Amino acid sequence: MTEINEFRAGFVAVIGRPNVGKSTLVNALLGQKIAAVSPRPQTTRKRQLAILSSEDAQLIFTDTPGIHQAKHKLGGFMNEEALEALSSSDVILFLVDLSVSPHQEDKMIAESISKLLGKIPIVLVLNKRDLIDEQSFEKRLDQYHALVAGAEVIAISAANEIAFDELLKMIIDHLPENPPYYDVDQITDFYERDIAADLIREACLLLLKDEVPHGVAVRIDEYTERGDEGAYIEATIFVERDSQKGIVIGKGGDMIKKISTHARKEIEKMSGRKVFIRMRVKVRKNWRNDDNTLRLFGFLGKGK
Repeated sequence: MTEINEFRAGFVAVIGRPNVGKSTLVNALLGQKIAAVSPRPQTTRKRQLAILSSEDAQLIFTDTPGIHQAKHKLGGFMNEEALEALSSSDVILFLVDLSVSPHQEDKMIAESISKLLGKIPIVLVLNKRDLIDEQSFEKRLDQYHALVAGAEVIAISAANEIAFDELLKMIIDHLPENPPYYDVDQITDFYERDIAADLIREACLLLLKDEVPHGVAVRIDEYTERGDEGAYIEATIFVERDSQKGIVIGKGGDMIKKISTHARKEIEKMSGRKVFIRMRVKVRKNWRNDDNTLRLFGFLGKGK
């Protein structure tokens, strides 16, 4: 990191369309998995803070849901979560996938953040640099930079941690002089039970068929520490149709066992302790468009 005389601290919004690598970048910068990652779009549903502290700076990344064309109330909430993170940020990272040409959703995001140029520093982060040759790189660079002319630009690989030092220096140079906002040992604002729910849903996204994952929600009903025995977790997986319930459970309970095993291993890595998980599956029809259920799952405030 850069040498600076005064301590700097601030909020960094990480924004982009689904599946450009936002959570992968945040996890890699922290050197620890705190955000669910899968090849499927819309893995992240809520804003999550990821706190990176050093001797001279504290960077508070806001990992946001991917902005997309919303097809239900949950999608609208996710877009609002992402856009609300912009106005309260000291720096905006606009993450794009350099291996493909700009999507309509990239253009939609660029239109929103271009209004903030000159008010909040914006860094166009070209991710997946390792997946593209030099000739194609120049073409894509021009395409993406045209969306947010005036933004600083850096090409990285979140998966292979390419150009991380340069990216961190660029961010810190834009942060205001502030004392740290959080204790230096804190790495997120999520509780372990919140991260556990995300990791269970991540397992569903990775293991289930295409028609099921986006209709899945996870609620942690119990998260109890049991001393040397580790942690005991009871979780409910919600789906929208009876047919989806059967797919999640699987023949003879085979699929839910696979989900439980995958999630347990990830939660144990995250928590550093043994974990026992008990899961059940329930149907809540059309929950992504139901205000009461969205409120129950924490996607809507009491006043909405």
